[in-house]
Amino acid sequence: MKNDNIKNQYRVNEQIRVREVRIVGDGDSIVVPTRQALDMAREQGVDLVEISPNANPPVCRLIDYSKFLYQQKKRQKEMKAKQVKVEVKEIRFGPQTDEHDYQFKLKHAKEFLEEGNKVRAYVFFRGRSILFKEQGEVLLLRFANDLEEYGKVEGMPSLEGKKMFLYLAPKKAGAQKKSQQARDREAAVAEAKENARQSQSTEAGAEKPANGGLLANAKISADALKKLTESED
Repeated sequence: MKNDNIKNQYRVNEQIRVREVRIVGDGDSIVVPTRQALDMAREQGVDLVEISPNANPPVCRLIDYSKFLYQQKKRQKEMKAKQVKVEVKEIRFGPQTDEHDYQFKLKHAKEFLEEGNKVRAYVFFRGRSILFKEQGEVLLLRFANDLEEYGKVEGMPSLEGKKMFLYLAPKKAGAQKKSQQARDREAAVAEAKENARQSQSTEAGAEKPANGGLLANAKISADALKKLTESED
């Protein structure tokens, strides 16, 4: 089907029914009656191929049509191969992911972004671990902060069912200096992490308070990240 589409793009030989055509080739062009152009093609053992039908007069070339089609297909194939296919790679965390596992996944995320892929990071809350959703948000904000040089945040962490998502798109090539918003967010995330450790050690797995503490710091981090995404649009 694709080959037929390529063939149908061009009129050849007797399919060309205009009065005269412009023949181009070797940096030169001449306008001749179509019948004369067909005679020239037969004498050279090639085809008269209309390559620009909307020109006045239409532009044609004296070429081997089979070879011309082959070159067109090859060019289309090369262009398709050069097109970058952006994939979405997933990174999964638990609300209490340990440091070793975090660094391992951070390394993979950097590789994905450097390859031009998007990253969808999420925290999965199993059972009563949903009580630690604020801790999951802080983890995702830290993740975004650590990938500052590699990816751009496409949206704030959002909870969908038992999963909290964060989306990152690869940055364009070229080193970029950290903005003031990025530095503010980095400080806020560090503060939220410290509060999370303190809250975890004092409450020992109990429910977190509805306001203040970890949640307040998570909101500070979220505000800083929001400012950063707005500034980079």
